[in-house]
This record gives sequence, C-alpha cells and structure tokens, in this order.
Amino acid sequence: MSIEVRTLSALPDLEALDRMLGGIWNDEPAPMLGSELLRALAKAGGYVAGAYDGGVLVGGCVGFFGPPDEAELHSHVAGVVPGSAGRGAGYALKQHQRRWARERGAIAITWTFDPLVARNAYFNLAKLGAEPVEYLPDFYGSMHDRLNDAGPSDRLLVRWDVSGATPLRGTAADGVAALDRAGERGPMKGDKVLVAVPEDVERLRGTDPAAARRWRTDVREVLTGLMADGYRFAGFDRLGGYVMRGGA
Repeated sequence: MSIEVRTLSALPDLEALDRMLGGIWNDEPAPMLGSELLRALAKAGGYVAGAYDGGVLVGGCVGFFGPPDEAELHSHVAGVVPGSAGRGAGYALKQHQRRWARERGAIAITWTFDPLVARNAYFNLAKLGAEPVEYLPDFYGSMHDRLNDAGPSDRLLVRWDVSGATPLRGTAADGVAALDRAGERGPMKGDKVLVAVPEDVERLRGTDPAAARRWRTDVREVLTGLMADGYRFAGFDRLGGYVMRGGA
C-alpha cells in the first residue's frame, strides 16, 4: 500500500496525531503536545500533517514558521510508529513537508536531531541532503521519555533547502578517524575526517548507560572542535559515522 500524507485541522484527527506521537516517545499512547496547541498551529498556518498507511495513521509531523525575513519553516517534531519503520512514511512526510513549505514561500526547513542516533543521521544527511549548521549542547534540557536517557539533550540543527537539496553521500573510504566505533580518539585533521557514533545508542542507553554518556561527551567534543576549525559535513557512513571535509 502507498503512504498518503495530508495536513490535519479537525480536532479528532489532531487528537489522534497527538496520541500517536506520544506513543512513539513513551510506552503508551498519550497526549504529547496537546490537541489545543496543534489546533492553534494549524489555524495559524503552521504545518500539522499525518501519514496514513492503508487508512491507518502511522506517522506525523508538526512545524512552525520562524522570523518572516528568514523564510524558514522549523520542523519541531516528526515520528513514525515503530511497526511501520521501513515503509517509507518518514520519507513521504518530509517530501510532503518540502512541497507544502515551498508553496508558501519558504526557502528552507530546519529541524534538530540527536547526533548519536545513527539511523536519523543517515536519513537526514545521506538520504534527504539536510546540512548540519549548528551543534546545540543540551538543547532541550533533561528529557524523561523512552527514547532519551534524561542526560544532556545535545542536538544538531540541520537546514534543508526546499528548492532541491543534494544528498550528502560522502563515504568513510580513505578517511581519518577522529573518533572510531570503539570510542578511540584519533587525529582531528586531514581532508576527510570521520566521527563515529554507536550502532544503536538507544539500546546502549538501556544496557550500558555509562558508555552512552561517554559517547555523548566524546561526539560533542570532536564535532564541535571540527566545526570550529571550519570542517563541513559531507555525509554519514553507516560504519564510519559522520564524514567531515575541509579545515586546515
């Protein structure tokens, strides 16, 4: 079955979206943002959309516009129910959001994601072509939900050109590992520098919280150091991690 994405404004649809999003981040479906807020965002011209697989709500996305002179939509939350992973709902949502934003005069969409979550890094950089532009330490403060560990909520802010971004397809070949999959540090210089992340940090948070916290600190220090030295993100390799180009 194909994924259908549509904007939502009716209260029953907004309530269902809110419960569905809450169920992704928590053990049981429960309100996450509040249907009142979603209703206001939709009425004010914000982006509130749901993804349906065979008529069943399986994903959703909520965003709002920033300052008028920046012409950017900020995508605050997007999620797909775990059982629908791999069905293309996340990709369909982002493509719908891109068309919707472009039709309303936006030139880019921004959002944040946890830099330790490898599947999100690959999706955002290598599949969509969103470019990380800022590292935000502990951006949301402690987050007490199923996917986060109540530790520092570091995020990467990405910017996605709605006119047609090119996927960042840089690979780990011939790269120098500034941080490898074993958590070992290396030189932070070279034309191509790699910054690894755990294979599955959400699982690691449950089995070895101390190791997950070390990864948070190490990735923060290495990425912010490289960005300060002028390195840019060239992709995300499933084995090598972030692929960084440039610098001294």
